[in-house]
Amino acid sequence: MDRHQRFALLTEEATGDREHGLPGRPRFNEGPVGIRKVRLPGGGVTKLMRVMQTNACSLSCGYCPTFCGGKVRRVVLSPEETARTFMEAHRAGMAEGLFLTSGVPGRPQRAMDRMLATVDLLRRREGFRGYVHLKMLPGADEGQVRAAAQLASRLSVNLEGPSDAVVRRLAREKDLSGDLLPKLELAGRLSREARLEGRPELAAPSGTTTQFVVGSQGESDRDLLGLVSRLEGKGLLHHAHFSAFQPVAGTPMEGLPPTPAAREFRLYQAEHLLRQYAFRFEELVFGSNGNLELDQDPKTAWAVGHPERFPVELLKASREELLRVPGIGPRAADRLIATRRGTVLRGADDLRRLGVDVTRGGHFMALGGKRLAPRAPAQQLRLFMPGGHLPSVVWNTPVPPCAYR
Repeated sequence: MDRHQRFALLTEEATGDREHGLPGRPRFNEGPVGIRKVRLPGGGVTKLMRVMQTNACSLSCGYCPTFCGGKVRRVVLSPEETARTFMEAHRAGMAEGLFLTSGVPGRPQRAMDRMLATVDLLRRREGFRGYVHLKMLPGADEGQVRAAAQLASRLSVNLEGPSDAVVRRLAREKDLSGDLLPKLELAGRLSREARLEGRPELAAPSGTTTQFVVGSQGESDRDLLGLVSRLEGKGLLHHAHFSAFQPVAGTPMEGLPPTPAAREFRLYQAEHLLRQYAFRFEELVFGSNGNLELDQDPKTAWAVGHPERFPVELLKASREELLRVPGIGPRAADRLIATRRGTVLRGADDLRRLGVDVTRGGHFMALGGKRLAPRAPAQQLRLFMPGGHLPSVVWNTPVPPCAYR
């Protein structure tokens, strides 16, 4: 296979970024060599090339087609090939940033060195100063974490599960408390300290991320979000990704049921409450099984349990109070505060123009002393049919579906 054929195989499942809680399959899927449009937190999109340096792997991850016994075609790209292909796309205006990950064939330090060499070529030889997301491999050593922090814009260490027992069941070689978590915390400290010194460019200026494979091993949403809350509260984690388990053909976990897509989406919503809405972990509402409700978003679940806090008078409430109201996000809250200073807001239509979801949150809102809806919605609009999955069939892919988060 020539270089571009190998690139095509290693980017086959470079799926769209669900970092901001957007459900469903990616809408953007354009360009050669795995280039995808990714939404930015402040609006707009950027073009990101996502690639595995190799899909050869000696780990036993039961959900992954590249596990050590997987019957997939193994290919590899050298640091020179990876850097050259990215720069060709970058100079042609097709790619603005790079997401680089890899399988772990043999010694993880050796595979990690190949990834570091790729980014070093981009930075030092090619003079590329743009965005690079580098995924740290299980078993990477401390020196490699420090080197990666100096080279990359963002680092990620995939924890996969919230406890040692869960992670061991996903892959017997992986060690949460002895390897993965300490590496993520080290990367987070390096990034945090650089920001506090006023020199964020010195270490992963875009911070750190992690990922969890959700639903195959019985872990609860409470366990997942408890760990995320602790890491984000210490400034060691920018945000988390949640990947609803999807069975892949030819893997040890092919026969397990897929996780409902709604569970993944609710986890993202809850994580956003912790990170962007000043909610405390203790305020999240979990069912008796430790999971979030699938038919009700986490903010509405909290609001229903605190009727004494509502309705909130939208013409007077502080930003913090507005962010507690179902149907009002950070941008809508800011627009509302700015608009009410010089404009008379007369009703639901005015609020909708500001981005307020009156249909979902009207019962919790008051305008000029009048509650906008007499009753809470009996059932929220469904994003997914009951039992809907992501996807509803067994995948057949040479690259793990969650590789690029």
